[in-house]
Amino acid sequence: MSRRLWWLALAAALVAGGYALFQQYKIYLPGIISEWRRPIAANQPVTWASGPATRVATARRPPNVILIVADDLGINDISLDGGGVGGGAVKTPNIDALAAQGVNFTTAYAANATCSPSRAALMTGRYPTRYGFEFTAVPAVFAGAVAHSDQGNSPYPIIFHDELSKNVIDYPLQGVPASEITIAQLLKARGYHTLHIGKWHLGEADALAPHARGFDETLGFRSGGSKYLHQNDPASVNAKLPLDPIDRFLWPNLPYAVQFNNGQRFEPDRHMTDYLTDNALAAIEANRNRPFFLYLAYNAPHTPLQATQGDYDALPMIKDHTTRVYGAMIRQMDRRIGDVMTKLKSLGIDDDTLVIFTSDNGAAWYNGIPDLNKPYRGWKATFFEGGIRVPLLMRWPGKIAPATQSTTRASHLDMFATIAAVAGSPMPRDRVMDSNDVLAGIVPGTPPTTATGPLFWRSGEYRAVRDGDWKLQITARPEKAYLFNLAADPHERRNLASRDPARVAQLRAKIAAHNRGMAKPLWPGLIETPVRIDVPLNAPWSRDQAYIYWTN
Repeated sequence: MSRRLWWLALAAALVAGGYALFQQYKIYLPGIISEWRRPIAANQPVTWASGPATRVATARRPPNVILIVADDLGINDISLDGGGVGGGAVKTPNIDALAAQGVNFTTAYAANATCSPSRAALMTGRYPTRYGFEFTAVPAVFAGAVAHSDQGNSPYPIIFHDELSKNVIDYPLQGVPASEITIAQLLKARGYHTLHIGKWHLGEADALAPHARGFDETLGFRSGGSKYLHQNDPASVNAKLPLDPIDRFLWPNLPYAVQFNNGQRFEPDRHMTDYLTDNALAAIEANRNRPFFLYLAYNAPHTPLQATQGDYDALPMIKDHTTRVYGAMIRQMDRRIGDVMTKLKSLGIDDDTLVIFTSDNGAAWYNGIPDLNKPYRGWKATFFEGGIRVPLLMRWPGKIAPATQSTTRASHLDMFATIAAVAGSPMPRDRVMDSNDVLAGIVPGTPPTTATGPLFWRSGEYRAVRDGDWKLQITARPEKAYLFNLAADPHERRNLASRDPARVAQLRAKIAAHNRGMAKPLWPGLIETPVRIDVPLNAPWSRDQAYIYWTN
């Protein structure tokens, strides 16, 4: 070989090797670029603004409100009705106690089957589709990474709409428009000190961040999540999900960081669930003598799955490692919610505080753990009951009778009106509100709630409505209608669409009429992902399995 050919061969080998290395490690680039643009400092102390030194008791003083939201918690992840992770091995006594000491809304729904739109509804009391918040906010690079990932033996490909990518607004601007009124803004005008701790996911830009949307103080992460610890931290027990493209993206790119108010991002000094709770306890202490609203938004048990060693060791009866880590995360969150309740009692403000607990949507199929939404079908991203049925528990001693069971159909949309009512704040009158006070008739001296109309869900061409006992889902891929009578078939086992075409047509017309009042999405859904209704991601694929395509 001539010297010239030798150098050409060497150059080709180097280029090929460099390309191969780039392909292998390119998934790390988003995290590297993000940290370069927004550096993460070492741990910093957090000092919460103190309220009055003494409490001024007046007959007109409104109650405190604490809204606790778990992330991707399945309806069967709590042991309230005999459930619990690991076949009931993981007990949630502190979450269960909220129902035992207050009210359990047994027919409660998420506003959407994924987190961002659900949280938008919680904050605004309006269908997020009214103002274009239709899809979960994700960076375009994330959508592309998921779309081009290995799908194993799936017979249904992920569809990536590259032609729409030019219409995607910058990720930091994917949020609730500033024209919307948040519950924090409403309560702040009523004299509340408003606090946000944990996940936001409603806009990273400064103009859309919590401190600009009515919260006096905020500590957490504006994006969709954070690691719980560094993945190589000896205090962390990790469970990676090699089949899940979302999990493969999160481990190298999700930071371990929080931000206090509008300051620099910095590292917590302990497991995220403990860090958020400890700061919630400090914030409650600082505000014990004035009305406060605390939005405590845990990121547990969302992936990446990371438990503390102590909680993991407490569950030796669970043999599957992933299930054990997941269960340990829920055990930890339940214990820390108990600490919040203990703090209220120790400060003597227990009777003056309404505590609300819910989840943003059902448990995720990509965890690979069956039965998380049992007895319901479906997962996060589907409008089957497993994707949108959520726990909704409220505790207010002296106002809500213990062990109250309410069959009133409730929704995330209703949290706005419910909180506004207990705070004595009028509802906004300059816009359509989709929120009802679900404590009406439960709190003494309030008239019973009026009948509610249909509930709607939409994600691209996948749509659903519940009207009375009837529920219709329509999917474009595959083109199919699912009709269920939830009174007779609460677990959606018998599709009545072919037997009752007239009712299908009637409910389709209601969906169409509702959609005419909604806005165009502020950013498009770039990917369509197949999600099987009855099995998790790691189950073997076959073409006879029911599935839907979820757009995001």
